[in-house]
Amino acid sequence: MENSENIRILLAEDDENLGFILKDFLEISGYDVVWVKDGNEAWTSFQSNLFDICILDVMMPLMDGFSLAKKIRSTNKNIPFIFLTAKAMKEDKIAGLELGADDYITKPFSTEELGLRIKNILKRYIFQHTNSCNTFKLGKIIFDYNRQILLFDDSEIRLTKKEAEVLKLLCENKSKILRREVALQEIWGDDDYFMGRSMDVYITKLRKHLKADPGINIKNIHGTGFMLEIIENGK
Repeated sequence: MENSENIRILLAEDDENLGFILKDFLEISGYDVVWVKDGNEAWTSFQSNLFDICILDVMMPLMDGFSLAKKIRSTNKNIPFIFLTAKAMKEDKIAGLELGADDYITKPFSTEELGLRIKNILKRYIFQHTNSCNTFKLGKIIFDYNRQILLFDDSEIRLTKKEAEVLKLLCENKSKILRREVALQEIWGDDDYFMGRSMDVYITKLRKHLKADPGINIKNIHGTGFMLEIIENGK
């Protein structure tokens, strides 16, 4: 994905000057950046926001970058992250890479270098996850369930958690009837009338999100449920 628009970055850097420079550079480059200055604040922000990549300083107050990465990995095994550090010791780089870091940059470094590394990691990440069991090709649209986004050409549409869950069930039952009560129990844990009305709202929203490809259709099956139909090339 060439376009950086809508890519959200968690930047955890306690150095005021460097943090300001990096945030400014990344925002000028088109990224949405949340900058935090200690490990605890970074963890809190990660839990309450959806990020596409994390940039973590190793030496931070309250919680260091390695410990933060472990917590992030415990809840999201797929999100890419980069370590920033003043340490040049081989052992530290190995420790970072063993935690699953996608890159490790030693200070000082240029903002342009960081920007290129971010682009390369995101391209690789999108390519790898296009083939994952939680990524679905819907005509001209790619649905990435893990990141809760729809990709179409150079555009992105972010989905809510419930929208993503409903669409995933439809994808898993493509060209088959998804019974209303099954979906309600699976996602809401209840199949009463009010939950059913809520699901109808999400179906309507998904239809709007998917209209970029006229070959995609979520059909109402009267009295039963829904069916996702895809006609390739809109024919």
